[in-house]
Amino acid sequence: MTIKEELEQLAERMNAAPGPIESLHAVYRFNLGNSGTYEVIFENGRAAVFNEATGQADCTLTLSEKNFYKLLEDDLNTTMAFMTGSLKVDGKLGLALKLQDILKQYK
Repeated sequence: MTIKEELEQLAERMNAAPGPIESLHAVYRFNLGNSGTYEVIFENGRAAVFNEATGQADCTLTLSEKNFYKLLEDDLNTTMAFMTGSLKVDGKLGLALKLQDILKQYK
């Protein structure tokens, strides 16, 4: 399954049960090196996926494709990844932490 397909399936699950994302209004950008750039926009209790930069991101996460899949599966120690430089966060760090909590609820 491609990264975009994974993100689209995740967005479908979120949109089917929007409770945890209802109050979230943010643009997350994922820079995955050679695997591309993806954005997930949360607005009005909905998640939308784009495989390009659509504008200004509130939180940008830069990581490898391998670590991205680990993040989606709640199998990435984000603190350790951040401390070792394998996860870089630009923008609002609080949104990165919130994303991890949200992903756990949709795993």
